[in-house]
Amino acid sequence: MITISQAVDVILNKKPFIVEALNDNILNFSSLAKFIKPDIENLLKKKVNDGAIIMSLRRFESSSKLKLTKKLDLLMKKIGDIVVRSNLVDYTFRNSDSILKCQQKLLELINERKDFFYTISQGVYEITFVMSDKIKNDIPNIFEGEKLISYSDNLSSITIKLPEENVIQPGLYYYIFRALAWDGINILEVISTSNEFSLILKDQDIDKAFSVIKQMKY
Repeated sequence: MITISQAVDVILNKKPFIVEALNDNILNFSSLAKFIKPDIENLLKKKVNDGAIIMSLRRFESSSKLKLTKKLDLLMKKIGDIVVRSNLVDYTFRNSDSILKCQQKLLELINERKDFFYTISQGVYEITFVMSDKIKNDIPNIFEGEKLISYSDNLSSITIKLPEENVIQPGLYYYIFRALAWDGINILEVISTSNEFSLILKDQDIDKAFSVIKQMKY
C-alpha cells in the first residue's frame, strides 16, 4: 500500500499547473488539501485526515520546487527569432462552396507582392484571413457575395520561432499566454504551425506584448 505522500506525488504530477501555482506560493495548502482529498482517498481506499495531506504537500513543494517552471524557462531561452509585423487586417467569413475560388483570386493578387504578410485559418464553419492592409480596398470585390462575420484593422503580429521539442513539452503555450494575460494583453488570433506561432494583437498592445515575451526569453 502506498503512503499519503506517495499518493500526493501521483496526483499532483498529473496536474502540472497546480504544481506551478504551488511553487509560485499562490495556493493555500489547506484549500489545496481539501481539493485533492477525494482523489487521495480514492487512491488509498480509505479516509485521510486533512492535516496529513497538508504535511505531504509541504514536503512535495520542497522536493519539487520549480521543476515545471524550470523546464519551461529553459525552453523559452531556446526560442528563435521574434518577428513583429504591423499594418495588418483580419477578415472572418462564413465557409461556403465558393470561398475557395475567392481565396484563389486573393492569392493571384498577392503573388507578386514582396513583404506581404498573409495567413489563413479555416475552421468547421468559418475561415479567417490575416494579411497586410495594402489590398484591403480589393477585398469587397474578391469576396463579393460571401458572408463577412467580423473585420478588424489596426493590427500587428508577433511571430515566435519555437524549438523543436515544443511539441512534447506540455504547458509552453499556456506559459506564454498566462504571462500576456497577467499584463492585461488581449490576443485576437493565434495562428500556429509545428515550430512557430503568430499572435495577432491590436497595435496598442504590440510593444507591451513584445516586451513580455522578450523578458521571458532573456
